[in-house]
Amino acid sequence: MTEPASTPDAPGWFQRALADRPEHRQVTVAGTPVRYRVWGEAGAPGVVLVHGGAAHSGWWDHVAPQLTGYRVVAPDLSGHGDSGRRETYDGHLWAREVLAVAAAENLDRPSVIGHSMGGWVAVTVGVDAPQAVSGVAVIDSPLNDTAPDEQRLRERRRPHRVYRSVAEAMTHFRTLPAQDVLLPYVREHVARDSLRTVEGGWQWKFDPDFFGNRLLLRGLLPQLTPPVTLFRCEHGLVDPAMAAEMAGLVPGRLPVVELADAGHHPMLDQPLSLVAALRTLLAVWPAQAG
Repeated sequence: MTEPASTPDAPGWFQRALADRPEHRQVTVAGTPVRYRVWGEAGAPGVVLVHGGAAHSGWWDHVAPQLTGYRVVAPDLSGHGDSGRRETYDGHLWAREVLAVAAAENLDRPSVIGHSMGGWVAVTVGVDAPQAVSGVAVIDSPLNDTAPDEQRLRERRRPHRVYRSVAEAMTHFRTLPAQDVLLPYVREHVARDSLRTVEGGWQWKFDPDFFGNRLLLRGLLPQLTPPVTLFRCEHGLVDPAMAAEMAGLVPGRLPVVELADAGHHPMLDQPLSLVAALRTLLAVWPAQAG
């Protein structure tokens, strides 16, 4: 792991969040080490935050500490972050990784919240182990047959370039898909922790071949029995028509939370709005589940 960047120009809330450093732990799932971060008091209600494709658990570093009163864990899915790589990747196996991390922390029916491709993983957890979770939320996870962050990588599909320095690499940090606004202090922190040392310099951590057998929301949502909520980003990938289509696939109801002026990656441009929405959802969900 790279050391956190100094962020003297970042607002106080961001600096306080990063000062609440997570514990870094590991479990092994199907022979592969899965790293994860932990915040909050042991025994508190559990929340699992699942990153999107080509991302990692550090994307939640400034979000998770603000979910006070919860035991929050964020895994690096295999092929991402500091976790190991596999020959092939599978949505059910990623779901097993999420459940293994929750079990390692003794989380009793946690809420599972996933962004983009991580939303597909969260829904898979809810389908594969409905009694193990209290609710599932997806953040701008589209119905596309291929996730947008994955499609771009499929088109490029080549080994990562080696950069001579962290500073050089960080100038090439891009989100997939791209969005107009990235808060510079969040971008710097996330980009820095997206790198690993290799011979000759630095490389992005994720496996360029992380895509594999995908389970699509179109087939998963009709099977989902725990409460589910959609966070729709105003400038993201789920437009109102797609949100309505998703609602029609869910047994019961699908509450849609609108994140105003947010791009596909709300933790990078509207993190406080995302935190407020998550806090509200977590407060309401026990009543829904009951």
